Amino acid sequence: MSAASVEQPYTGDEPFSLTAIADEIMERHPGYRVEIIGGHLLVTPSPDAPHARALTQLMIPFIAAGLHGTETEVLQNVGLWLPTGEEDYVIPDLVIVDADIDDHFVENNAYDPGCFRLVLEVTSGNCKDDLRTKVAAYAQAKVPVYVIVDRKHQRVHVLTEPVVGGYDNHQFYAPGQSVTLPDVIGAKVTLEAAEILAAGRPRKSD
Repeated sequence: MSAASVEQPYTGDEPFSLTAIADEIMERHPGYRVEIIGGHLLVTPSPDAPHARALTQLMIPFIAAGLHGTETEVLQNVGLWLPTGEEDYVIPDLVIVDADIDDHFVENNAYDPGCFRLVLEVTSGNCKDDLRTKVAAYAQAKVPVYVIVDRKHQRVHVLTEPVVGGYDNHQFYAPGQSVTLPDVIGAKVTLEAAEILAAGRPRKSD
């Protein structure tokens, strides 16, 4: 999910906690998502119905492939602890994780990136964070597969082989193309770009 970047100015003598600021924002604005990447707060409003519908459409083939079971789980909105800063964490829209994720809790409802096999974001109004900022962050966390459902440009991006600053392999798929994901996620999964992108568009009433 995309977000607006917020840099918190501070002029006092005492150190401040970005995590405390994030918690305060979420308390004042229920339903908002707040993430911290590289010392910047990313604040995202509640998703719209097509955004949620796209996530549901995506969960179906993952669950059908047996990825929500004893070895792995398919989850939404699970915090991933980032190595980019002392307080950095991100909350992907959808993840495939090792089933023992509860044993890898770090803090602030975020978990060690080593148990994440795939992270997925569905873009909203401002997609640059999903397409740029989070690419570098997930790569630094060594997440093997990053999938972006780009609703604005009507493409599905699949990024693999994390390296410093990004991913070495970046493929994108348009409607009409099939998306076969790497076996590292735990099962053979092929997605239809047209179905996913259609689910992420608002429905027109007759």
